[in-house]
Amino acid sequence: MVLNICSLKHGTIQNINIPGSTIIMNSQPIGIFDSGIGGLTVCKAIHEMLPYENLIYFGDTARFPYGTRSPETLIRYARQITAYLLSRNVKMIVIACNTSSAAALPILEQENAIPIIGVINAGARAACKRVYNNTIGVIATRATVKSGSYPKAIHAINPEVKVIQQQATLLVSLIEEGWIDEEVTKLTITKYLQHMIDEKTKTVILGCTHFPILKATIRKVYPQLDLVDTSEEIAREVKEILVKKNLANNSSSGKIELYASDITDTMHYLKSLFFNGDDVPVEKLTIG
Repeated sequence: MVLNICSLKHGTIQNINIPGSTIIMNSQPIGIFDSGIGGLTVCKAIHEMLPYENLIYFGDTARFPYGTRSPETLIRYARQITAYLLSRNVKMIVIACNTSSAAALPILEQENAIPIIGVINAGARAACKRVYNNTIGVIATRATVKSGSYPKAIHAINPEVKVIQQQATLLVSLIEEGWIDEEVTKLTITKYLQHMIDEKTKTVILGCTHFPILKATIRKVYPQLDLVDTSEEIAREVKEILVKKNLANNSSSGKIELYASDITDTMHYLKSLFFNGDDVPVEKLTIG
């Protein structure tokens, strides 16, 4: 076996020459960002599917919530965070926030050369594969619903599907408060979802990366629902892109770096919950 190492401007690629084949390993990290801690569901899903990849996660908790911000403000935030991640030599950026994906993804794709993906298209594709009764429900923040990004993505795949959207911004605050299985959370779920149930909806996209935290609670209230977890879907898409573009890293166990613009007790609690108590520290980082 011959190991050749060539330095790049942004990171290192190792070409391992084995008779009859060449394995390319790219150790540059993947950048992931969200408006808060909900994107940790995406970070966890990517880590579980791609344990050898290095990950840098930023949660903009100091400017949370994003769901009530204007598109102009969301684009400015996304550009600031992207600039930081690029300074860390990332090979790919995942917008682990439906609100930012809806407002800023097309602009960031145009402005940057590396792959940048959001959670909306991945969720739409998965829901269309699992659609029941030709109806798909979407619960998301007010900004994501107002953008119309999910109906647009779904109808690009299947224009015949009926899409029922519901802003469920209050659920984000309940999750941030740590009220995962409280009665008030169950009542709020009922308030947001009952009209979908009345219309025989079964397939529901969790259109905010906070919402997978509530999967078990939602199923207690509505066990018949097929919940589309966008964090799992985006992890599959990341893997496909890395393989297709020869950007995958398979050399050693990946490192996770967690940053937040404000660190709260709730973030520590949920971080521990996501990573099963693993000692992954969170560092404070101010961007913008």
